[in-house]
Amino acid sequence: MIDKKVLCEKITSIYPEIGHCGINIDVDFNKEKEAWVVDLKKDKHHLQTHLEINEADQCMVGKKCVSLGIQIAQLIENIKTA
Repeated sequence: MIDKKVLCEKITSIYPEIGHCGINIDVDFNKEKEAWVVDLKKDKHHLQTHLEINEADQCMVGKKCVSLGIQIAQLIENIKTA
């Protein structure tokens, strides 16, 4: 099982725009869904998305998490247009 702190650090290293935009990130494993829940927050903006175990494993070896990247881009766009 991946350590949540390590996964969080890996996501921010793959997507450095999270830190540049001041977006808070938190990850936690949901046993019922058998997936990682990724919470992204900035001010009134909030986005919650899921990473399947295999996608989290891909992130850990340095491959971009495609679905997460799309979600991050959408959140950043929402912040910029607010």
